[in-house]
Amino acid sequence: LVLELNQVIIPTYGTVPEQQNLHTPEWVDFDDKPDSLFFKDGQRRIDFVLVYEDESKKMTHKRSDRKKQKRKRQVYESNLIKNGLQLEATRSVLDEKLIFVKVHAPWEVLCTYAEVMHIKLPLQHNDLKTRGSSFSWFSRLFRVDENIIKPEQEFFTAPFQKEHLSSFYIQDKDTFFNPATRSRIVHFILSRVEYATKNNVKRFGINKLLDTGIYKAAFPLHDSSFRHLSTDPNCPSERYLLYREWAHPKNIFKLQPLDFIRKYYGEKIGIYFAWLGFYTNMLTVAAVVGVGCFLYGCLTKDNCTWSQEVCDPNIGGNIIMCPQCDKACTYWNLTITCESSKKLCIFDSFGTLVFAVFMGIWVTFFLEFWKRRQAELEYEWDTVEYLEQEEQVRPEYEARCTHTVMNEITQQEEHVPYTAWGKCIRMTFCTSAIFFWILLIIASVVGIIVYRLSVFLVFSATLSQHTSGTEAIRKYLTPQTATSVTASLISFVVIMILNIIYEKVAILITDFELPRTQTDYENSLTTKMFLFQFVNYYSSCFYIAFFKGKFVGHPGSPVYWLGKYRNEECDPGGCLLELTTQLAIIVGGKAIWNNIQEVLLPLVKNLIGRYSAAARSEKVVPRWEHDYQLQPIGELGLFYEYLEMVIQFGFVTLFVASFPLAPLLALINNMLEIRLDAWKLTTQFRRMVPQKAQDIGAWQPILQGIAILAVVTNAMIIAFTSDMIPRLVYYWSFSVPPYGSHSSHTMKGYINSTLSVFNISDFKNASKPFSPWFGNQTTCRQVYRDLRYPPGHQQQYEHNIYYWHVIAAKLAFIIVVEHVIYFVKFVISYVIPDVSQKTKSKVKREKYLTQKLLHENDLKGVKKTMGKISNEIVKGTDSTFQPKDE
Repeated sequence: LVLELNQVIIPTYGTVPEQQNLHTPEWVDFDDKPDSLFFKDGQRRIDFVLVYEDESKKMTHKRSDRKKQKRKRQVYESNLIKNGLQLEATRSVLDEKLIFVKVHAPWEVLCTYAEVMHIKLPLQHNDLKTRGSSFSWFSRLFRVDENIIKPEQEFFTAPFQKEHLSSFYIQDKDTFFNPATRSRIVHFILSRVEYATKNNVKRFGINKLLDTGIYKAAFPLHDSSFRHLSTDPNCPSERYLLYREWAHPKNIFKLQPLDFIRKYYGEKIGIYFAWLGFYTNMLTVAAVVGVGCFLYGCLTKDNCTWSQEVCDPNIGGNIIMCPQCDKACTYWNLTITCESSKKLCIFDSFGTLVFAVFMGIWVTFFLEFWKRRQAELEYEWDTVEYLEQEEQVRPEYEARCTHTVMNEITQQEEHVPYTAWGKCIRMTFCTSAIFFWILLIIASVVGIIVYRLSVFLVFSATLSQHTSGTEAIRKYLTPQTATSVTASLISFVVIMILNIIYEKVAILITDFELPRTQTDYENSLTTKMFLFQFVNYYSSCFYIAFFKGKFVGHPGSPVYWLGKYRNEECDPGGCLLELTTQLAIIVGGKAIWNNIQEVLLPLVKNLIGRYSAAARSEKVVPRWEHDYQLQPIGELGLFYEYLEMVIQFGFVTLFVASFPLAPLLALINNMLEIRLDAWKLTTQFRRMVPQKAQDIGAWQPILQGIAILAVVTNAMIIAFTSDMIPRLVYYWSFSVPPYGSHSSHTMKGYINSTLSVFNISDFKNASKPFSPWFGNQTTCRQVYRDLRYPPGHQQQYEHNIYYWHVIAAKLAFIIVVEHVIYFVKFVISYVIPDVSQKTKSKVKREKYLTQKLLHENDLKGVKKTMGKISNEIVKGTDSTFQPKDE
């Protein structure tokens, strides 16, 4: 929507045509009321605050620049007053250079812009009876005390229209528009009022003035301190109540007062916390099942036959393994991996398969029930038919509009920042930059792989020598474990460093793209950031799960990386345990790092500002100065919160088959995250401008994409990364005749059957180990289950029939499992409607009442008018035909 604002615009940046016609704010002194939210008269509420530095006391700019900035500000403020806003200026108590301009919107302005913005306001009380849930008695234990935060009254609402003012539920003009709505309307005006023109291009909006430093800040006020109730009897102290009943750590197990959050911060903040709370509640179920699967693995690990064979000195003790690297590595005994095989039994069990299938279905229930919950919030928060206004052009875009093109729809000329060819060049450059950074991440992953290969040589050659006297350490600190843990830690550090750098790079690339609107900007940045984060966080996990140990050849013909480094091999039990280690370090480390960063940075900044201000003065400080000392949340504040949670959602779903405790870690993190985010908003940041939001936006399809991909990744982890399929094939086919020698199905002999035999005389000179061979044996076993024919066979070192049975079983498993889960997901999506019947009834009832109250009132008015006209006509007719007196 483009408003036709009053034209008090300077033709260039250097001149103001009629200085005497400019309106100026009313200047007043601070009245020593620290909690007041009103102008000095105590009647007009402060809806917004603008802060600037007195141009006459600035020392950082040239005098001519200071004059230009002052003129722009004066014209802007004059236009605000001409658009109906009332301004009151007060000099800072702590810093005499700062000026605070308080903004108030009168009733007439609020009504006018409420109609322009299609804001939905109350018509009458909601008369639909709500059915109490059978679990309401239980949920009441975790709700906020209704005597402290009273439940919001439910109303039927309709887009505001001034001509139907009498139809709306107006008890008090001062409270009809709540503070959040008032601030939103004022910000709408601030964003559209002009202050200058240059080359026939209008300059307007508070954002541009903030970017150029003419104003230092613009924000709505918090209504009180978070530490205590306001001393002003007219203030409801909602910020204090939010801190006490929501943000305080004591409320970690309580439900969130979502309606109260929405009332204070707006729908955009409310929908984020509603989604985060719903996701956390759903994680409770996944965490319980995950812990159950973990405990099942712990209880059954002692009955793990193949692990017992590894640890048995008569079986694993007699199996000599081939060296895992060229020359420097030595032969080793299979019993060294006894402890890791026991750990692997915990995660590589039948419970893992059950949990992977469960999570594939759980994620579908989560997304479908969230759609229903979201539909309820859309109705309750009046965003069902939220009409998106024509979005304001970003100042950065508008400032570059130097080219003229013909609009195909309006057939009028309009200004754009670049030609079609220029846009093509920008997109090509930005796409190339994105791919360059993604390749840089892949290069860092390759670097970690090279580190693994090179350090494994060192650990294999030196670790056994330095720990030879400590048997307890040797059991746990194997070369594989040492390499895996150190590589995971380095990978985590590299991920966090690249993450910090790329955040700035992604913003620079998006700024260079020059999106037209803020929504376009956020969507473009979301795509870049998620694509980068996806590759950054998940690439190492994908490597371990699906590539490590899969293409290694055999000891007589190993495969080399870059022609130099011998490819990595997995433990005899597979790479699942290493994937579990990688996930635990990244998920746990990321949660700790993010929470420390989110808490410490704003806290330290505010403490520095608070103590420096306290050192200068012990005076009574007004509410607007307290809020000015807080940190601005920024336009992308919620973007980073969503991104953090979506990346976590990926870890919880994509690789959960290898780490069933991931939902539990995510649950604990999210319970803390809700309170930390709430604490930041209520204590460390200025109050955000309330914004409408119908849903979680572009993150919804991203979550759905992750959910679809998770089915494939977990099926492939069980098939290719875990050892479950080879064990099942051995149990049902190769433990009994014709392939096996046991009379019944059993797991006995599994280890001896699956570790291929290699003749040490077949080593090439480049791979032959320096260490001497111990014993009289002439063969060693391959570390990984490559399932090849033994030496002396007609097809020695070629894949045997067991291998092809296993490959067929793995492919069949993937196809069957993913099709079954996808079918169940489809059925669930079809059976569960996105909008509940109760919500549909409420929406229909509201539409009916809107039509009845608004349109029927018009009809009554028309009938009344027509009745008067008909009466006049009848009277005129009667007088015409009445006989005249003679």
